[in-house]
Amino acid sequence: MIRFFRIISVLICVTIFGLGSCGLSFIVFPLGAVFVPEKYRRKYYTAIVHYSWKIFTSLIQIAGCVRVKTSGSFEDIHGKIIVASHPSLIDIVLLIGKIPNSVCIAKQGLMKNFIMRNIVKHAYILNGGDSEQFILEAKQLLQEGFNIVIFPTGTRTKKGEDIKIHKGAAQLAIASGVDIIPIKIDCDYEFLQKNKSMLDAGDHIVNYILEIQPTISLKDFDTENLTEIKLRNHISEKIKSAITQ
Repeated sequence: MIRFFRIISVLICVTIFGLGSCGLSFIVFPLGAVFVPEKYRRKYYTAIVHYSWKIFTSLIQIAGCVRVKTSGSFEDIHGKIIVASHPSLIDIVLLIGKIPNSVCIAKQGLMKNFIMRNIVKHAYILNGGDSEQFILEAKQLLQEGFNIVIFPTGTRTKKGEDIKIHKGAAQLAIASGVDIIPIKIDCDYEFLQKNKSMLDAGDHIVNYILEIQPTISLKDFDTENLTEIKLRNHISEKIKSAITQ
């Protein structure tokens, strides 16, 4: 019976998320394009997404679907590259709901999502196209004080899995000189994880822990005596250790 009521709670929350996304995509963002001056639009769009997902994070906790605990000062992160482990579908919602002025690297395929594509277009950075253009856009946002959220595994992973770290975060850190903030995301049930039904919410509240790990900085490495490829590999190894330890 408990599992049944948890399924109902998840369905309600998913429906609210879908309706909210429609409202942002087809009402709030288009209004911003009309009434907000162009130079302030990125700030407007990211603030809207941040507060919307902050409210949604509170909602799913009130509904008893999950409980979110944090370790570290998330609201004090500014102009940093954030790398995080990626166990479940709602990781990005939890992160951006906690960290203001943040944008996420999104796959080009998300532009095919009718509901999300307007949000992705204005509040994310698309990856998968011209790498130089991607680096330039990301560097500009970092200089303006925005955080760039990257899931270096590229996809959801299972606990204990030997993960592969993509080099994008290390490449951006080298190009921009910006510090990397690793965040380890962990949960005690396979809720919204890879190859699991969205309705499988278990029979107890799922506990999420978001823990900020020690900062990774270029000054931690012998940059003068390392080739860029070796430096990138060393940074990626440190990222892997930080988000999987």
